[in-house]
Amino acid sequence: MTPGKVDLKVVGDRLQIVVTCLNDLRGIPTGSFDEFISDRRNPLASDAALRRALEALFDVARHLLAKGKGLAGLEYREVAKLAGEHGLIEDAELADCFFAMAGYRNRLTHHYEEVTEIELFGIVTKRLHDIEAIAESLRAAAADLVQKP
Repeated sequence: MTPGKVDLKVVGDRLQIVVTCLNDLRGIPTGSFDEFISDRRNPLASDAALRRALEALFDVARHLLAKGKGLAGLEYREVAKLAGEHGLIEDAELADCFFAMAGYRNRLTHHYEEVTEIELFGIVTKRLHDIEAIAESLRAAAADLVQKP
C-alpha cells in the first residue's frame, strides 16, 4: 500500500473519544473495591469505556500506519507491534504495554465472561495513565507524519 495523507481530524476525533472515556472512567467511584462494586453499573460502565478507549487508540494507530507508513489490513496485535516498530510509540516499555492492551481489548470483546470486577477496578485505579501516554505518543506521531514531506 502506498502511504497517503494523515487526516488530523480523524486522529483528533478518535483521541477525543479516548479523553472522554478516560474522564468517564475517572468519574466512577473507586475509593475502594466495595464502593466500586456497590453499584453493578460501575463495572459495566468501566468495561464499556475501557473497550471504547482502547478501540479508539487502535483506530488511530491503524490510520497512522496506513496513511503515514503504507501499512494496512492489520489486526489489533499487529497494529500494536508495528506501532512500536515504526516509531509511532517510541518508548519500548510503552510499546509493550500497547501490545498487551491489544490482547486485553480482545479479551473484553471476545472473552468478556472472563473479565472480573477486580481486574477492572485495578485498571481504573492504576492503569489509566498508560492509555493517556499512548494517546499522547500517537498524537505526537501524527503531527510528525503530517510535517514530513
